[in-house]
Amino acid sequence: MLRLRPYKSCDAEIIAGWITDQDVFRKWGGNLIGDYPLSAEAIDRKYRLENGACPEPDNFYPWVAVDEDNNVVGHFIMRYLHGDHRFLRFGWVIVDHTLRGKGYGTEMLRAGLKYAFEILDADVVTLGVYVNNDLAHHCYRKAGFTDTELLERSPWNQMEMEIRKADYFA
Repeated sequence: MLRLRPYKSCDAEIIAGWITDQDVFRKWGGNLIGDYPLSAEAIDRKYRLENGACPEPDNFYPWVAVDEDNNVVGHFIMRYLHGDHRFLRFGWVIVDHTLRGKGYGTEMLRAGLKYAFEILDADVVTLGVYVNNDLAHHCYRKAGFTDTELLERSPWNQMEMEIRKADYFA
């Protein structure tokens, strides 16, 4: 069983290891590796959060997923899309590549959705997935997200997905 906790500086090196494995990254991130912070220092600078302090609504709100032994196994960012705090976007959904395909991503997203809908009282949560990333697309669907639109961006088309509060509680 995974639990979520806010990102801490000590997590940056682990996350950087997943992102800087460029062969793995390019499978699901295309040629956008330059958009990601690639070192522990850059990650920590990008979204520094200690002791669970929530940043301003238009900033990233990073989380890590930890297993029963407190090992960091995944990471994602929650970001408010509108000032009314009713629409959230999950981004940078990353699972330790040695654990992919074992359900960790789905479990992490479900924990994030529980937090988004039950604690933050969001109405909608969205995310995007590259259409060439079948494993992530399957994971997102298992967590309850549905396809909403295809954004054609050459060469990496992205599918926008969402889940609404009413569907989550159905």
